[in-house]
Amino acid sequence: MSDLFAPNQPAAPLAERLRPKHIDEVIGQSHLLGEGKPLRLAFQSGKLHSMILWGPPGVGKTTLARLMASAFDAEFLPLSAVLSGVKDIRDAIAQAEQTLQRNGRHTILFVDEVHRFNKSQQDAFLPFVEQGLVTFIGATTENPSFELNNALLSRAQVYVLQSLSEDEMGQLFLRAQQDALQGLTFDAAAKERVIGYADGDARRLLNVLEQLQTAAQAAGRNNIDVAFLDATLAQKMRRFDKGGEAFYDQISALHKSVRGSNPDAALYWLVRMLDGGADPRYLARRIVRMAWEDIGLADPRAMQICNDAATTYERLGSPEGELALAQAVLYLAVAAKSNAGYVAYNAARAFVKQDASREVPLHLRNAPTKLMKQLDYGKDYRYAHSEAGGYAAGEDYFPEGMPEVSFYEPVDRGLEAKIGEKLAHLRELDAAAKNK
Repeated sequence: MSDLFAPNQPAAPLAERLRPKHIDEVIGQSHLLGEGKPLRLAFQSGKLHSMILWGPPGVGKTTLARLMASAFDAEFLPLSAVLSGVKDIRDAIAQAEQTLQRNGRHTILFVDEVHRFNKSQQDAFLPFVEQGLVTFIGATTENPSFELNNALLSRAQVYVLQSLSEDEMGQLFLRAQQDALQGLTFDAAAKERVIGYADGDARRLLNVLEQLQTAAQAAGRNNIDVAFLDATLAQKMRRFDKGGEAFYDQISALHKSVRGSNPDAALYWLVRMLDGGADPRYLARRIVRMAWEDIGLADPRAMQICNDAATTYERLGSPEGELALAQAVLYLAVAAKSNAGYVAYNAARAFVKQDASREVPLHLRNAPTKLMKQLDYGKDYRYAHSEAGGYAAGEDYFPEGMPEVSFYEPVDRGLEAKIGEKLAHLRELDAAAKNK
């Protein structure tokens, strides 16, 4: 009888209602959940371990953490790094201790958006992870190498999750229709547009389907076509209705427009991505990368301008800070281009990877002690500043017996044209010194 007086409970969102109850129901992440794959083995092992789930939004990070808790009969204790501080972490640890003492259940501490925690917050739960009081599962959309401290990374296995493919999104679409959208049909073009808009994000797909269901019920119809789609989601769909390019395709188009020295195209793709909801901080990182990869030493000002633009965005936010990113992109597009540094770095890495670990020549070694000097460390080293023109012509800086290499070859554009002239002159001095 008391149920008559209970407050009405709001219906759970479609994304929550369709959340998988078993790993076999999970759509996507076959590289981790397929037979013999890492996360499948983790579920089958019978042993919990701390982990970082790294991937874009809507790919199942929270779902996998909940399934892990269910599979191991553990208490699931969620925290949001956006809303939580050190006090919340301490309260969570106290709750985990009580759970263990009262019923012997282990606790999985799930921290969503863990990259939002600063170093002290990340350090706060490390001792309890080491003690085994809690198993830590962190979810992040950012590269853990940049956002998480080494102490935390050393204690957690990183699993990389991927956006759902079009086929996988189609499977989720069909499941939603069968389980929750009975009686609502979609034209083929409308279905394709909805999947394209969701862009590999399962949560976005289900939220849009739920919105369309509500709109269809209000309109008294049971079929969704492109016209109804545009009328219902006009502003959101507008951003993605020109071909439905995937997020990384647009990044590629931006990068290639910059490399191709087309400022108008580069600006177009930047604005397309900003308008489509791309994280400006992510775009800022990619813009800095473009400066180092495609401009290089042909125009060293490009790196500084891009770094300043990223800093400006952090200070101003949107929309004001986006102007700085736009001008950085314009500068990159019109700057002199060189990938010589990028090519040289990759060539050096490839050489070192396959080469032996060669000894540092004695004359290049440091000699801070008397013993080292007696062992000829630093003997016959030529101090370049004391040489004519500030250059020790003919000096060898490579390990003994190493084959001659030439990783860096400046292009004849921008500042690198001058760098090339200087290196050519220095090589002439080396040749002359060796022929004496």
